[in-house]
Amino acid sequence: MKIEEIDRNLKVENALGRDDIVFMDAKSEPFRIYGLYDYKNQPRYIRLPAEVAEKTSPLVNELAYNTSGGRVRFATDSPFIAIRCKMPKITHDPGMALTGTSGFDLYVHRDDGHDTYHHTFVPPFDMKDGYESLQGGFDDGKMHTYTIHFPLYNDVDSLEIGLQAGAHLEAGAEYRPIAPIVYYGSSITQGGDVSRPGNSYQNIIAQRNNVDYINLGFSGACKAEDSMIEYL
Repeated sequence: MKIEEIDRNLKVENALGRDDIVFMDAKSEPFRIYGLYDYKNQPRYIRLPAEVAEKTSPLVNELAYNTSGGRVRFATDSPFIAIRCKMPKITHDPGMALTGTSGFDLYVHRDDGHDTYHHTFVPPFDMKDGYESLQGGFDDGKMHTYTIHFPLYNDVDSLEIGLQAGAHLEAGAEYRPIAPIVYYGSSITQGGDVSRPGNSYQNIIAQRNNVDYINLGFSGACKAEDSMIEYL
């Protein structure tokens, strides 16, 4: 028996149920993606140049496509935000919730410069190659900056963001004008085993201080090879 058959509140709805959604590629303007390498010119999202990952180790070359630390920012007055993503594989880890490995987190930017958690785009457990999800509750008609955090332990081929037809869309608030913080490490740095992307320690620091960062955490593969040190 499935848990959603016992408690309907635990059912994940994968159908959006609206006909007024306009989807846009997250790589297009005015969306801004942070924490992922040269995203407009890469066929897949990746955290560092492919040639660096290939020279470092087979495991780094594999985990480089996990999108830990990736974020997209934008501003809108849409009363809801939807996502539609394509993933080449789905990571099921016995030590992590699926929301952590494969979910997207939605945060709202406040006037004091902090980001506040709003909701998680929860992936269905039986998804095969991605999913779509919608979150509402933005009904004040005002422009707000939103940050969507990418999955920690899953590859993402594409991400589309859906807004209500006719809603305004602008570039979101920028991070503080300082160089991004670069984190290098192993599983804890990549995000294991947090319950959702926004709970990784780098995201918490970024949310509280409005700073950009790059996550170069690779589970079981933090060995400071020459190619990685040169890149850092």
